[in-house]
Amino acid sequence: MANDYIPRADAEFDGWQANFVAYANAHLADLGLVAGDIAPVLTATAEWGTAYAAHVSAAAAAHAARQTKDGRRSSLEALIRGLVRRLQAGPAVDDAERQALGITVRDAVPTIAGPPVTRPVVRVEPGQRLRHVVAFTDEATPTRTARPAGVMGAEVWVKIGGPPPVDPGECTFLALDTRTPYMAEYSGADGNKTAHYLLRWVSTRGDKGPWSETASATIGA
Repeated sequence: MANDYIPRADAEFDGWQANFVAYANAHLADLGLVAGDIAPVLTATAEWGTAYAAHVSAAAAAHAARQTKDGRRSSLEALIRGLVRRLQAGPAVDDAERQALGITVRDAVPTIAGPPVTRPVVRVEPGQRLRHVVAFTDEATPTRTARPAGVMGAEVWVKIGGPPPVDPGECTFLALDTRTPYMAEYSGADGNKTAHYLLRWVSTRGDKGPWSETASATIGA
């Protein structure tokens, strides 16, 4: 209830009701009340006090129990993980036993990565003369520089001059770069022209992913 005079929080309510009952009981005549009016309230406030004290005690016990439980779990996990490291490193445990224990069963045949499905996000920093710093990340993790799983690197293609490419066939291959950023160097003849970049991921098996959006910047002369 909006603007209710009775506090909602238990701790505040406890103090409020104690003051209310004490004042009302001490000023019955002034308030136009008789003992029979306050008697049910006195009974209820005593019952509330007993229940609230039990609740506070139980909450404190639950908090302590949770801390103890969390500490015991941490100790148990550390011991189990140490034992599992020994089991995984030793020759005596086979995959059937690992399965029965519920621990990691190593993949004997590495999973072959499929073609990349995400695109590079490209950012060109044009601040240097006849040089562009071409930074790239993955669209699924744009704040990280790590390549997607199973990806060898990014193909870097460029079109110099004119409008942005409509088709990747208008671009020239620059490099397969395995680590961001790529440094694109230009001759004086390219100064003041616009370089349009397209990138795509290439997997370790040579499969190629979708093209990035075009990223363009002027080549400083």
